[in-house]
Amino acid sequence: MKIWVYAEPSPEGDKPATSTLELLTKARELGDTVEAVYVGANADVMAGPLGEHGATKLFVADRGEALPGVVGAAALASLVEANQPDLILFAQSYDGRDALARLSVKLDRPVVTNGTDLKVVDGKAVVGTAIFGGNTLVETEFEGPTPHLAAIRPKSFSAEAGGGAAAAIEQVGALDLGRAGEAKVLEHHIEDQVGPKLEEAAVVVSGGRGLGSAEAYEPLVEGLAKLLKGASGASRAIVDAGWVPYSKQVGQTGKTVKPKVYLALGISGATQHLVGMKSSDNIIAVNKDSEAPIFSVADLGIVGDVHKVIPKLIEALQARG
Repeated sequence: MKIWVYAEPSPEGDKPATSTLELLTKARELGDTVEAVYVGANADVMAGPLGEHGATKLFVADRGEALPGVVGAAALASLVEANQPDLILFAQSYDGRDALARLSVKLDRPVVTNGTDLKVVDGKAVVGTAIFGGNTLVETEFEGPTPHLAAIRPKSFSAEAGGGAAAAIEQVGALDLGRAGEAKVLEHHIEDQVGPKLEEAAVVVSGGRGLGSAEAYEPLVEGLAKLLKGASGASRAIVDAGWVPYSKQVGQTGKTVKPKVYLALGISGATQHLVGMKSSDNIIAVNKDSEAPIFSVADLGIVGDVHKVIPKLIEALQARG
């Protein structure tokens, strides 16, 4: 089976996104041939780590000022007939979903999105998708002509280097972007980052509506996260309420995290939130409602008021230096 991965850069643009390396690692496990398609600059820099994780070839398209998804879909569509990939994988990200949707229309192929598992059975790709808050896994087997198209949630697989050489670079020729190519990216903003990134942190401290107010977020959630050298997150409820920015949201429509320790402070544990963090190695929950769903996935549950429990914990950590 020939598997392609739509490669995305990190926000800084100096290396591949972790989600791309995760997909390549899985593709290396399942496919006979693994190749990547990349839209952007720094192809020489990308080729090394992409090759280490399994890509033997890297198709590169220059996007100029156009939207990456527009160029990505056009590049993939132009390459499919000559190269005949069986499966094309995308990260469940903004740019990944954009390129996937456009390619689906160009090739007239269905897609499976939000995947959390992937395997090959009798030569056919099978994508596992978690539903009902992750309590049930539905497996979808592709039928019909290839290539099959699937988007996989970040953190579904581990990124592990396989020791391969840098991917051989092949430039993609001129592309017809149509009217969509007229849209230009005028400015690119990278949010200031303090501490580890939410998706990559070993420790994540998240707050929910049980905090009571936006003013409690900084001293309780961010204060504890800083002491533990971790990242701060949030439930959708307080993001929707405007307490914290969307970039901190953990959950099905936010970010998926898989830290060694996840602390849920005042989070009831709606299924949407559980999908984004239930794979954490160790889950600690603090909630005054003993029946809160979060306790069903917690390794350690503390029934209590976060305004009493967390200040005591912070005080103890500060005393330890």
